[in-house]
Amino acid sequence: MSIEKDTVSRAIKGDGEAFTQLYEEHLDKIYRYVYLKVGNQAEAEDLTQEVFVKALEAIGSYKWRNLPFSSWLFRIAHNQVMDYFRKEGKVKKMALDNDITLLSESNPAFTAERGLEIEELIKNVEKLSPAQREVISLRFGAELSTAETARVLGKNTGTVKALQYNAIVALRKMLSGGK
Repeated sequence: MSIEKDTVSRAIKGDGEAFTQLYEEHLDKIYRYVYLKVGNQAEAEDLTQEVFVKALEAIGSYKWRNLPFSSWLFRIAHNQVMDYFRKEGKVKKMALDNDITLLSESNPAFTAERGLEIEELIKNVEKLSPAQREVISLRFGAELSTAETARVLGKNTGTVKALQYNAIVALRKMLSGGK
């Protein structure tokens, strides 16, 4: 039995320490995924906590299907984000938020230019197909490997690689002014 499967089994049986271990192992990736989707630090923190509350409430009904536990968590996270946009009546957009800390030198012009580049990138990511946006969010937001992304999405790795490649090509084209 794998270590993860053993930890999940213990959490299903009500072992709080096991669930805490799962929480600590997956918190950062889930948060980055949610943050990339909502673009607001406070909302992402709240939604991430809701993901883990839902996971804790539903852990007893979790069935091991030879997929990483993170696949189940990302599905819950995806649903939470969709519910958030539905409830808030918000148009799904990726706004450059004041919470984003830009890497910069002490040069204000560099900081301003970098901010505009990031804003343009975020705006262009929204122009991608939903499948491409999801792959980009998981690969670069949550920092999942291609194989992990494929498992989360229920696709094969070749499809994920193709979606990622096409998304990057499209983004390059958009960012270079269609050249």
